[in-house]
Amino acid sequence: MPNGLADATSPYLLQHADNPVDWRPWGDDAFAEARRRDVPVLLSVGYAACHWCHVMAHESFEDPHTAELMNDGFVNVKVDREERPDVDAVYMEATQAMTGQGGWPMTVFLTPDGAPFYCGTYFPREHFQRLLAGIGQAWREDRAAVLGQGQRVVDALSAPRPLGGTAAPGADELAAAVRGLAADYDEVRGGFGGAPKFPPSMLLEFLLRHHARTSAGAAGPGSTGAAALRMARHTAEAMARGGMYDQIGGGFARYSVDAHWTVPHFEKMLYDNALLLRAYTHLWRATGDRMARRVALDTADWLVADLRTPEGGFASALDADSEGEEGRYYVWTPAQLREALGEEDGAWAARLFGVTEEGTFEHGSSVLRLLGDPDGGGPDAVDPERYTCVRTALLRARADRVPPARDDKVVAAWNGLAIAGLAEAGALLDRPDLVHRAREAARLLVDLHLSGDRLVRTSRHGTAGTSAGVLEDYGDVAEGLLTLHAVTGEAEWVAVAGRLLDAVLRHFGDGHGGLYDTADDAETLFNRPQDPTDNATPSGRSAAAGALLSYAALTGSPRHRAAAEAALGPVVLLAAKVPRFAGWGLAVAEAALAGPLEIAVVGAEDDPAAEALHRAALLAAAPGTVVSRGDGTHDGGIGLLRDRPLVDGGPAGYVCRGFTCRLPVTTPEGLREQIAAG
Repeated sequence: MPNGLADATSPYLLQHADNPVDWRPWGDDAFAEARRRDVPVLLSVGYAACHWCHVMAHESFEDPHTAELMNDGFVNVKVDREERPDVDAVYMEATQAMTGQGGWPMTVFLTPDGAPFYCGTYFPREHFQRLLAGIGQAWREDRAAVLGQGQRVVDALSAPRPLGGTAAPGADELAAAVRGLAADYDEVRGGFGGAPKFPPSMLLEFLLRHHARTSAGAAGPGSTGAAALRMARHTAEAMARGGMYDQIGGGFARYSVDAHWTVPHFEKMLYDNALLLRAYTHLWRATGDRMARRVALDTADWLVADLRTPEGGFASALDADSEGEEGRYYVWTPAQLREALGEEDGAWAARLFGVTEEGTFEHGSSVLRLLGDPDGGGPDAVDPERYTCVRTALLRARADRVPPARDDKVVAAWNGLAIAGLAEAGALLDRPDLVHRAREAARLLVDLHLSGDRLVRTSRHGTAGTSAGVLEDYGDVAEGLLTLHAVTGEAEWVAVAGRLLDAVLRHFGDGHGGLYDTADDAETLFNRPQDPTDNATPSGRSAAAGALLSYAALTGSPRHRAAAEAALGPVVLLAAKVPRFAGWGLAVAEAALAGPLEIAVVGAEDDPAAEALHRAALLAAAPGTVVSRGDGTHDGGIGLLRDRPLVDGGPAGYVCRGFTCRLPVTTPEGLREQIAAG
């Protein structure tokens, strides 16, 4: 019989709707029931594509005896962390404080008032059963100690904590961050630290922006700019050659379980791929690297093919598992290659993709890696036409396998990241279809997720969810819309971004220049989250800072500029101590220090000369630059376009900082020269 999750809209909650556990969704009713029964709340937090969430579900939540223990002793609450990041953040902080680590599934025991008193992550069934019995006994026999523990956690985590000043990092601090990253850099395999290795997408963006600002080519090989570019290129190539990248279908898995980028954790997330799409696009713009171009386009095509929803948005993730096994959809044996390709091409593909009889994964299978170079010459060069034909044939053969399940909810923040990545890739790599897909996703967010100036976080099947947007939703959606404006010149996206950012300033401020992760009218939890660190995605604070900075550069608003700089205050401390967890904040700080540079292009929409100027601006600009386009007669409410006339009746480009512009230029060559001169 279905439990209390039967009417949920979250695919993750629906996965548990037929469990014998009497699950309830998060809400006041669950806590009222816990008070009525005088039992603790068992909070389980996860997400649909989470492999270990599936393991614990199969072992424990589908087991009748375990379910009986849970139902008898607790009120059981399921939360999709992607739908309620505020709940996840508050209780993950408690879990990390009490255990020294975190992860999903997250298992937290709460008092009926919501205070956490025992935390953990995945528990094997027998361990979990003993834990349930022990917690139940402690609740009955030592209630005062349990309540005291919960209150101590609440008091500790609710205490004010300094997050740094309200000034953005300067040049010395950003250079020191590069040196700190270099000290943690894996010179052999790329990336930072050891296993597991996560894609450092936001650090790549910071490193590329640092290189652009410091003119690494002129500064010499010992400069931080040169080191930044070297780390970015090496890491990008290592990831693209490794098993974390889907060598035949495009797109990146969540992380590599080893330090060599060989075996991934196979779930594929929208946010990772949106951020990496943008980073590889920017790497191509900075270097002309053909590998970066190929990976960017393949990732964009994968996003559209596998994650795009019928409504025009992008689904959250693909599962790690298929047919009950992690990675089954993606791995190959030599025999499977021969069956799909024939003897000769099968043997060639096995050498190219590192598929051996021993295997690199389970049961003698191998994760595909790219051991040759289809993008250029050199000793590792392979025939690009044969490479393309083999990839196509393998992709066709893989289509006969059972694919991983898709979490098809649309998350506002992650769609904002996808809009930015697709818009820039489409414009820079001459793929207008990708810009069109970005525009469709933007339209969905504006029409379905936005009411007035307030966002809802999720939708599914064209129906908006009930969870309020959090700070990252506002920041990332505004970022995506401003990027879409840069490549299309459509003024409406700037106006919507302005509404969102004004809502940030009205509803998310902490009174000291900082920003909370939830609005002032959001559900009250025992602690109002305020995390400045960038993890798998930009923190809400960093996301908002970036969008505020770009909006200020487009409109000339000193209020938004000041808010952006104040929001970057914690980056100073993070850059010095843990730069790996400040990637987007550092990237935004680079843009702030660079101005950011502002480029206005004016000319008739259908004028090829104006289009050439616009394309030159997009191709020559460093990451973080603000670009706007108008017709030269109306500014569309965008301050950067105000008083930027046509020249002799024809199109012109203006390169500015703080709305102070150089003389207008009328040729792409002249515009590129001014941009290069800074």
